[in-house]
Amino acid sequence: MIRLRKNERILPGFSLTLGFTILYLSLIVLLPLAALAIKSADLSLAQWWNTVSDPRVVASYRLSLTTAFIAALVNLVFGLLLAWVLVRYEFPGKRIIDGLIDLPFALPTAVAGIALTTIYAPKGWIGSLLEPLSVKVAYTPIGITIALIFIGIPFVVRTVQPVLQDLEADMEEAAVMLGSYRFRIFRKVILPDLLPPLLTGFALAFARGIGEYGSVVFISGNMPMKTEIAPLLIITKLEQYQYAQAAAIAVVLLLISFALLLVINILQRWSNRRLRAVKGG
Repeated sequence: MIRLRKNERILPGFSLTLGFTILYLSLIVLLPLAALAIKSADLSLAQWWNTVSDPRVVASYRLSLTTAFIAALVNLVFGLLLAWVLVRYEFPGKRIIDGLIDLPFALPTAVAGIALTTIYAPKGWIGSLLEPLSVKVAYTPIGITIALIFIGIPFVVRTVQPVLQDLEADMEEAAVMLGSYRFRIFRKVILPDLLPPLLTGFALAFARGIGEYGSVVFISGNMPMKTEIAPLLIITKLEQYQYAQAAAIAVVLLLISFALLLVINILQRWSNRRLRAVKGG
């Protein structure tokens, strides 16, 4: 049997591929982010703070983060249910539903926004039914949340679905034979394996929701201090040729997103270590 020497690698050209990887990340990710921070530095410290602490800007931050978080939580629950049904059950039209899950990926976001606005407007199909109940969806934070749920659901389903497919039924069957209830089986046997992909799907849906623009701009109504999202405010600053102010708002939004995603990644690593410890013990 031929043994590889310690200085040899299984995959040849590692240094070259690593160099291309770092170059690609630098050109596509790091340099644009650095340029964003440099552009915001055109403002003095007082101007920078006045820009990002303006009540209108703070209200847009609050709206974007709140609606994205709520939408990601909703997708966390219903995305798990959708993935569970698609993996564990056979029924007519299963492949059609499975294909429809990816529709938000293929559909232009502006088209999705127009469609949702048409449906939930006061004279729309659903909006007309809700109007007698004094429930307004379009041009409210509720409409923004629905749009973010629509564009975020595939992230949860597609991260959970492969893990569910790889789960072996032996542990579940053993738990049933030992007399465990279904909820206990799900909580003790299935959920630990699903927790890491659930956190990943939540993080992806949340990050997408924070920066979403096309599907939200139509249904939000864009009312300052009420339904104006942070990406729209950035676009408004750019249209007014206030590039440094737009960059400052974007930097703060980026820092908030990084901080929240860092917390989610820490939780994900903790759940992975806990899962390995349980299986190893």
